[in-house]
Amino acid sequence: MFTGIVTDIGRIAAISEIPAGLRTRILTVYDPDGIALGASIACNGVCHTVTAKGRDAGENWFEIESAAETLKLTTVPKWKVGDRLNLERSLAIGDELGGHIVQGHVDGTAEIIERTDHPESAFFRFKVPGECAPFIAKKGGVALDGTSLTVNDVDGDTFSVFLIPHTLTVTTWGERKCGDLVNLEVDMMARYAARLAQYAGGADL
Repeated sequence: MFTGIVTDIGRIAAISEIPAGLRTRILTVYDPDGIALGASIACNGVCHTVTAKGRDAGENWFEIESAAETLKLTTVPKWKVGDRLNLERSLAIGDELGGHIVQGHVDGTAEIIERTDHPESAFFRFKVPGECAPFIAKKGGVALDGTSLTVNDVDGDTFSVFLIPHTLTVTTWGERKCGDLVNLEVDMMARYAARLAQYAGGADL
């Protein structure tokens, strides 16, 4: 479980193919001594299990493995060595819930179709797959590349957000441009509400 508050920008050091999919090594400020093997880290919003960790030449790193479902639904297949990733470690009991409840279970990718920079903010508009659109509501929450954001408005299969300068600085959002794909996770409560509505009208719950 995560909050969508990015705590480090990692950098991809290596990518290799494995029988199950892809293995990625990520450089980070996180101390490997404080990361347990099997721990969860959200990498650009995708929950991954740490399979290895270490420190080489003064640089901390951890490795993750991405299987078929992750490769199908997320931007992971597009990652390249040198790319920067938004990172967040899993939520611990007693941590502040600064964003919203994020699972790291990506629903699909959203395409940036507009970016307009203002003195105090940046406006982004996204196009989403049709199956994801019903779960996005005005003033609701979404996680985009692992960042908890509030939806500004919704129009069919598009929606917009405003990002403040702080967010642009402490995440990879300052680098994002029109045409880029980002990982989208809709609000967890919207998923459950839709499932309940599907069975409304007499079906046993």
